[in-house]
Amino acid sequence: MFTSQGPTVRELAVQALSSVERGYDLLSPKFDQTPFRTPDRMLDAVEETLAQREGSFGSGLDVCCGTGAGLGMLLRLCRGRVTGVDLSAGMLAEAARAYPEERVDLVRADARALPPALADADSYDLAVSFGAFGHFLPAERPALFSGVHAALRPGGLFAFPIGAPIPPASAAWWAVTGFDAAMRVRNAVWRPPFVMYYRTFPLGGVRADLRAAGFTVETAPLDHFGRREDGTPRWRLVLAHKPTA
Repeated sequence: MFTSQGPTVRELAVQALSSVERGYDLLSPKFDQTPFRTPDRMLDAVEETLAQREGSFGSGLDVCCGTGAGLGMLLRLCRGRVTGVDLSAGMLAEAARAYPEERVDLVRADARALPPALADADSYDLAVSFGAFGHFLPAERPALFSGVHAALRPGGLFAFPIGAPIPPASAAWWAVTGFDAAMRVRNAVWRPPFVMYYRTFPLGGVRADLRAAGFTVETAPLDHFGRREDGTPRWRLVLAHKPTA
């Protein structure tokens, strides 16, 4: 839910009619008071699962770090430097205020075309991303995943949570379907576009694109969020490893 310190309806409307970059620049001072920030419960679940399965890491990369919700987790999991990448200068400014630690580097860049210093670094042990994949069209996933793959050391891990499909009979399914439809109409009639869709990141397609980028892929249940009636987890952690050879 939005808090009293969060953005007004007018501010949200201005953001929605802007580009993705400009919209987040405008929203950044109040972003952490919106429901769009990744909940601490999710961050804690991912951190616990990674620590149990993988232990600690050397250096970490947060792809589309926003105001830095995932940076604290990386600082605890990683022994070395932590880098946050985001397109929005406003969001990075908030992240810099939240994490002034010497171990944190913040880079303004498009995740679909990471700068050579990152994309060709071959130097990160762990990459994560939270809540950003709705901003990438399916055709853009190969470039995104290939850039992360290039930034990881052999044996490195790209990890992110992904939710189970929403049952078509549920109110949530109608809500996200309606939102996506409204965004498609908005982008058809208004420029610049604001790409944000909830139903363009299915596990099957994501797994195929990760494998095409060179990853081996498995998933781990995030049982912190329970299971559906059919016994499958409501949330999974995708674990995409860059092979060692």
